[in-house]
Amino acid sequence: MSEMTVEALFDQGLERYKAGESVTDLLPLFKDVCDRAPKSSPAWTCLAWLYLLDNKPTPAYKAANKAVKLNPQDPQARVNLAVAMLEIAKKGVREHVEVAAQLMMTVPELHEEVKQNIEDGLTRKPDWKSLIRVKQWLLEDE
Repeated sequence: MSEMTVEALFDQGLERYKAGESVTDLLPLFKDVCDRAPKSSPAWTCLAWLYLLDNKPTPAYKAANKAVKLNPQDPQARVNLAVAMLEIAKKGVREHVEVAAQLMMTVPELHEEVKQNIEDGLTRKPDWKSLIRVKQWLLEDE
């Protein structure tokens, strides 16, 4: 595994996720990617998402916070941070939801990507109350 490039490892992790591999199996892979590429916002965004799916909101919050600091223009990182904040009862959720909504309005591809990710999350974790709330705020007119 150490001979793969970080990009190849990341891509492999995404493919395995899309193929339905368990979050528990994927967490170590994405932790490794984040360790090897600490300035990769997409890697931190994915790690946060996996932590959220695995009911680990505190490490999800830390990973999502890092992703947002690295790329404040990534609406998915903002969604992950908002969901993690709801789950650990942190204040300041609205700001992240509003920024995500603005970014999604500006770039239609980002809107579609976030929408698909939310649907994917609710397929994997149907009773995910925090994600349902964020979905209502972001996609209430759809």
